[in-house]
Amino acid sequence: MRLNCFLILFLAVFLSAHAQVTQLKAFEIDSTNGSFKIIRIKDVKLKYLTRNAKLTDPRTVLNRVKPLSIWYNRFKPTSFWKKTNKFGLNVSEVSFVNWNAGGDNSVSALASADFARNYKFRYLSWNNEAQLRYGLNAQEGRKLRKTDDQIRLSTTLSFRKDTITNWYYSVKANIRTQFSNGYKYPDRETPISKFMAPGYLFVGVGTSYIPPKDQFNLYISPATMKSTFVLDENLSNQGAFGVEEGDRVFLELGFLVTNTWETEITNNVLMSHRLNLYTDYVRSFGNIDVDWELNFNLKVNDFLNANIGTHIIFDDDIKFDEEVAEDGTVISPGVSKIQFKQLLGVGLLYSF
Repeated sequence: MRLNCFLILFLAVFLSAHAQVTQLKAFEIDSTNGSFKIIRIKDVKLKYLTRNAKLTDPRTVLNRVKPLSIWYNRFKPTSFWKKTNKFGLNVSEVSFVNWNAGGDNSVSALASADFARNYKFRYLSWNNEAQLRYGLNAQEGRKLRKTDDQIRLSTTLSFRKDTITNWYYSVKANIRTQFSNGYKYPDRETPISKFMAPGYLFVGVGTSYIPPKDQFNLYISPATMKSTFVLDENLSNQGAFGVEEGDRVFLELGFLVTNTWETEITNNVLMSHRLNLYTDYVRSFGNIDVDWELNFNLKVNDFLNANIGTHIIFDDDIKFDEEVAEDGTVISPGVSKIQFKQLLGVGLLYSF
């Protein structure tokens, strides 16, 4: 009995050792070209399955499919454009009812809109910006008055020789004017400024320093053409804003330096600064025109914020305290003075 068992075991081991294993030809070469090979995967039916194998039917029945409960995030290609869209409205109101200390009811509103489209990739940088402001004040006992009025458009095209340096060769143009007539209140009959009276256009070439984060921008132009437009006939005949009497345009060639900087000085407090310095080569070299804005934006939440800002302007072509004789002749053209504006407001800000 033992001998029979031993012979059977020996025969099984011998046959197993000399058995030929047939490999599944799941992969076969589909081409004979020696430069490349195409391998086709064939469907091969397994003869023997492992114990833990679980077969599934690859066919999908549509009536068993359920829609996604959460919408997937669609792939968005990388864009080299950065855009800014901001709309703001600041409102302040004072109302009195049987107030012993006295006072007049008043409402002030300031609307603003800021747009920016900036492109930056490798050697090229192109910045475009539009700033719009308009403010009104209504006070009991007097007519509506304008408190702020500004249109500012600018574009800067810059090119650098490599991707390491932060210095660019730049061409810059900006224009500045206002929406509606300006008056020296309470006089409402004689406007002292209008749309494109004055209007300022700067066009020049120079160099820009733009760090990678784009929060700081310094532009230096040794050749900038400044055009002062006075398109209103009455203001032009008065020789306002530096133009000759009767002329509509006054041209200057000079040196321009501009600087913008935005930074978060503390949590939810953003500081923005813009400075323009210009001097004319021919008429008054060394006499610098200054245009400086400094603003602090205090963010409360995504829609509510507070603004604190100042704006200083000095332009030698803008005169004050003009002396006129009874016959209409100008005795003294006046003197240039520093113009100062301060802003404090709380309101809504919507960005998208």
